[in-house]
Amino acid sequence: MSEITRKEITAANRAAWNASAPLHGEGDQWQQLLEHAAQPGFSVLDPFLTAILEGLDLKGKSAVQIGCNNARELISLASLGIRPEMGIDQASGFLAQAKRLADAADLDLQLLEADVYDLPSGVGQFDLVLITIGVLNWMPDLPEFFRITSGLLAPGGRLVIYETHPFLEVFDPASATPFEPAFSYFERHPQEVTEAITYDGRDHGKGETGYWFIHPLGEIVTACARSGLGIDELKEFAHTIREPEYDIYDGRAAQIPMSYCLVAQKAPRA
Repeated sequence: MSEITRKEITAANRAAWNASAPLHGEGDQWQQLLEHAAQPGFSVLDPFLTAILEGLDLKGKSAVQIGCNNARELISLASLGIRPEMGIDQASGFLAQAKRLADAADLDLQLLEADVYDLPSGVGQFDLVLITIGVLNWMPDLPEFFRITSGLLAPGGRLVIYETHPFLEVFDPASATPFEPAFSYFERHPQEVTEAITYDGRDHGKGETGYWFIHPLGEIVTACARSGLGIDELKEFAHTIREPEYDIYDGRAAQIPMSYCLVAQKAPRA
């Protein structure tokens, strides 16, 4: 692949996600999600992320989610007493779904359609920045991403990242030898993603071409620390939070890391 700029990459990824959005806003699962969002205590957060957030004393605090998709996780924060205030995503198709879910939950969310590398001025600062699975892998520039993320945090605010473990990215569950590494952990060139982006493990055909990056854990932690945030905790987990095809790597005697949670904090105001 010839060299491609950061702006070209983010534009391509926006087109890829918008092309896939209709696949996520239809069918029984979407209708069930809408119905559940209207119920008290709605949450799609798993027990691991729930426990981490509950331990951070964030009740009554404000939250923004970067790469919020349809905002189902952002909306779920309300069940923990955290105030979901803003979701940022560059895919308008998913933000339209987020609006429907927020309305069902009777929440007045701010939904910002923007490239995270080119946020408008005056976005504000929040007590919690939440980043969940799949966001970092679409980001071509980690140092700049974390610099911007740090800027979204109020003094004393927390960053919580709950992501797939980068080591899992070296495997291809669809290959003839799924337990042998298919990609280098140290590969720096993006992988082209040409299929429609879904979570159900089924083939929905071709989509717009997007660009996926393997970011080693050391580079993620380093970029976070160099943005001025203090690392509070890094937990690595044996469980999967990926699509169903990755279940083959779960529950093995020789278990690889499959997910992690990084918690960082901005220094309180002096």
